[in-house]
Amino acid sequence: MAAVAFFRFYAELNDFLPPERRQVAFSHSFSGHQTVKDMIESLGVPHTEVDLILANGESVDFTYRPSSGDRISVYPVFEALDIAPLLQVRPEPLREPKFVLDTHLGRLAAYLRMLGFDALYRNSFSDEELAEISAGQHRILLTRDRGLLKRSMVTHGYLVRSIDPPQQVEEVLSRFDLHDAINPFSRCLQCNRGLSRVDPEQVKEQIPEKVRQRCSEYSRCPGCGRVYWKGSHYKKMLGLIKRFTSKRCNGSS
Repeated sequence: MAAVAFFRFYAELNDFLPPERRQVAFSHSFSGHQTVKDMIESLGVPHTEVDLILANGESVDFTYRPSSGDRISVYPVFEALDIAPLLQVRPEPLREPKFVLDTHLGRLAAYLRMLGFDALYRNSFSDEELAEISAGQHRILLTRDRGLLKRSMVTHGYLVRSIDPPQQVEEVLSRFDLHDAINPFSRCLQCNRGLSRVDPEQVKEQIPEKVRQRCSEYSRCPGCGRVYWKGSHYKKMLGLIKRFTSKRCNGSS
């Protein structure tokens, strides 16, 4: 006879559940000695989205094996509530946020680079490569594929909900509390390397004459050699940056 545990998921974790299981406690039948991590993922929630698990009111980790009748409460990452006295199931947050993005998030990668964040992206990365890069280079994996986040080697990741790139940026900034870390125009949009200021004389052969007449400040990528200046797209990019940074201002007012 199968055992039954009762699960309740909170806040945005309900995004992963069918409508009839959202915001309510529901029963889940299981057999054998499954871990609570296996059960949570079998219900559709990637382990990287979970920060706290309570079994019958007691904090447990992913290796906990539920018994029949257990009541399991599953919580996402907390932004405002201090849960330090309890057992957080995810590893400590990465001190310096670095990202690797799946093949569907190229525009998001470009926007993150525009804001100054280390965002590794290549449209040929396989799922295996993404998981290995995330684990090996301590990068947060951003993806639209929840199955990718269920890989055991992935410890830091986030399922991007929106399909609109600017909204995706706002999601990531909010989820990882990155508004104060924005450093626009400090990273190469092409290859992700940090930019360095350069003497105009050193790059004059790469700059059109009309640009040299009106611009005096230039940056160069040490990786691909691309030169940047405040050109025609600069004002448009400033508008996007203002949109992203104003979200923090509006939220804290």
